Amino acid sequence: MRPPASLEEFLAGIGTRAFRFAELGLRNRDDALDAVQDAMMKMLAYRERPAAEWTPLFWSILRSRIIDVQRRRTFRLRWLMPAPEREESAIDWADDAPDPSRAHEGREAYGKLADALATLPARQREAFTLRVLEELDVATTARAMGCSEGAVKTHLSRAREALQRQLEDWR
Repeated sequence: MRPPASLEEFLAGIGTRAFRFAELGLRNRDDALDAVQDAMMKMLAYRERPAAEWTPLFWSILRSRIIDVQRRRTFRLRWLMPAPEREESAIDWADDAPDPSRAHEGREAYGKLADALATLPARQREAFTLRVLEELDVATTARAMGCSEGAVKTHLSRAREALQRQLEDWR
């Protein structure tokens, strides 16, 4: 796979995956969109960095932004604000597949995986998402998460075990 020619191309290519990552961490569509947009805006300041540094840098920025939003939530006085209306329907990802049943199965599988990922501790969810779904190597994942490579391997192993237990009936 060739490296992106520009930062704009890089951001365009990572947008959907970044949104899914943020949505899993924040469990709120609007907050996830804001976090991804903020991370992309912050990346513009790093335009002059080599393209090889963009991937771990972006995931690190997005992860920090997600943590900021989560922290703000814990200190917000929710009882003073009206409860937001929550969408009961699942997110409908655009699908160009010609077979509707396969598209439905794919959405159902992603929904089950997203629900299972949501039950994991944050560090395990991040390690699984970056290593397995984003296919980053261990070193890049460690840099993005701000931890050692050994910690990434431990978080990933625990995440896989938990997901296997949760998704065993669904297979």
